[in-house]
Amino acid sequence: MAKPNYSFEKRQRELAKKKKKEEKAREKAERKANPGVVGGEESPAEEGSAAEEAVTPPQPGSSAL
Repeated sequence: MAKPNYSFEKRQRELAKKKKKEEKAREKAERKANPGVVGGEESPAEEGSAAEEAVTPPQPGSSAL
């Protein structure tokens, strides 16, 4: 029976932790650079304000039938 290679397993865990930590640091830097963007989309607060600006109120004197 083969003997387990604990040092290989440990190295793999360390690499996985390092990769995850770098990914989190990259995402944090991205959020800091673009505070209004969450995951490539606008935050809900900004979506509502953008949608409100796009809607134009009816013109006075025109009938809305």
